[in-house]
Amino acid sequence: KELSFNNLLDVDSAFETVKEFGEIAAVIIKHNNPCGVATSTLSLADAYRKARDCDPVSAFGGVVGFNRLVDQETAEEMAKIFLEVIIAPGYTPEALDILKSKKDLRILKSPPLSGSFLRGGFDMKKVVGGLLLQDRDLGMVPMKDWKVVTKRKPTEQELQAMAFGWRVAKHVKSNAIVLVREDRTIGIGAGQMSRVDSTRLAVMKAQSSTKGTVLASDAMFPFRDGVDAAAEAGAVAVIQPGGSIRDDEVIAAANEHHMAMVFTGMRHFRH
Repeated sequence: KELSFNNLLDVDSAFETVKEFGEIAAVIIKHNNPCGVATSTLSLADAYRKARDCDPVSAFGGVVGFNRLVDQETAEEMAKIFLEVIIAPGYTPEALDILKSKKDLRILKSPPLSGSFLRGGFDMKKVVGGLLLQDRDLGMVPMKDWKVVTKRKPTEQELQAMAFGWRVAKHVKSNAIVLVREDRTIGIGAGQMSRVDSTRLAVMKAQSSTKGTVLASDAMFPFRDGVDAAAEAGAVAVIQPGGSIRDDEVIAAANEHHMAMVFTGMRHFRH
């Protein structure tokens, strides 16, 4: 079965997302958005299960990306549901035997996850009468340059979750809100027309408790309502770019809820 236009877009999203991580990682993409992302210190199968369990309904018919060789255990897990495409650096013979038995599943080998061709170029989008070009979003502000703006500083665990969530939010269509723990997404709110609605969607999509999660926002909060909604759901920390004319109100809301908040000083804002 040939790859469709939409398949190729999702494969590109899967590859772009999974290459953000040095640790073992898995991502599941639907309609150009991640519906689950996870890392693991144990195994690729563990990362895949955590990514799938973020939103198992949406994972059906998805495109899966990995940054490690796919082994037999991971292939057996994937064989349990219908998937469109898998992209990974490679596959063991046992994994290939399992995956090739799945009708219409496309199995792709990714290019190297690092290299000069990944560090430049443009994003392009066709519009009526022309073509828009902009630099690719390759930036990732290091943790040492984050600015803590609340009374409470984030814990080490919250900082790790922030770093994870910030990488994921980069690849979610704006307005993007991602609720995470340090090694997995819990709820993803993608592409809503208001940031508070993306926050509510992330909470609604969560398959497990959102208490103690960290929220990553790809752009600034124009009002405090998104922070209030996150706090109501049990989120304890926020990473966002800052830059709103109402930053003081947003920070005050975080302080009222005893949340930690950091500003990165840059946004992602994927369209």
